[in-house]
Amino acid sequence: MGVTKSEIFTEEQNHLAINLKALAHPARIAILQYIIKQNACICNDLVEELGLAQATISQHLKELKNIGIIKGNIEGTSVCYCINETVWQQIKKELDTFFVADIAIEKCC
Repeated sequence: MGVTKSEIFTEEQNHLAINLKALAHPARIAILQYIIKQNACICNDLVEELGLAQATISQHLKELKNIGIIKGNIEGTSVCYCINETVWQQIKKELDTFFVADIAIEKCC
């Protein structure tokens, strides 16, 4: 397997790709939607809500935390997560910038 040549792309392209890769799983989308719907930090509710094993959810939370879109606090045996609003807005802005280009193809294959 070859090495990716991320250095030939811009910092913005690499950053957007990393964020999209982290978001590109339905369980992670479901986790984010659940947290947003709660409008508060959540603590240990995801196993029952999503029907996935705790280890699986932990791995998905780790991926989301790696890009900073969620933040969490460990209090004893309880782990609480919430949306990092600053990172959420940054990713939203990146996607808005990416999708702002108007597509006006006169002739297509």
